[in-house]
Amino acid sequence: MDTVRQAAPASATGRPAPAQGGEAEAAALFATAYPRLAGWCRTLVRSDDLAHEIASEAFTRLWSRWRTVDEPVPYLYAVASNLVKQQWRSAERERRALSRLTRDATESAPPADRGSAVRSLVQGLPVRLRTPVLLHYYAGLSIEEIATALHRRPGTVKSDLYNARQALRAELRGLHEVTT
Repeated sequence: MDTVRQAAPASATGRPAPAQGGEAEAAALFATAYPRLAGWCRTLVRSDDLAHEIASEAFTRLWSRWRTVDEPVPYLYAVASNLVKQQWRSAERERRALSRLTRDATESAPPADRGSAVRSLVQGLPVRLRTPVLLHYYAGLSIEEIATALHRRPGTVKSDLYNARQALRAELRGLHEVTT
């Protein structure tokens, strides 16, 4: 079901463009649809802030295509649905990355503490080590893809990842010793 027409004139939708007096219609749509859309997003992402961010982005995208969207409400939900899926994929990639990074770390630290600690530690790595870690563990790129992107040899990327893991392990062990 395609809710967007290709290059439709404003009169074909029966709505004037927002810049041509459609502000009242857009404002009325926002007033009625935004709370329901944000609430729907909230049930999917379990975060008020993220739900409002997604709903706002859906309205921003609608506004940019106001003249060509036949059915605004289904369009909003389709955009929001795609943004929610994108958020879920991103959260899953981060969860897998944290799991891989902490696999060899001590198991006695609580998972939430370990996850935030790893995130902080990764941010504290030198750029030369941090970039391959983010590309490999967070973005899921292969060694060869990282080497191409960073204009390095694959062996150099492997070495950088090894050094980053060693640094993170040492820091995590240090954090564990401080808490015990």
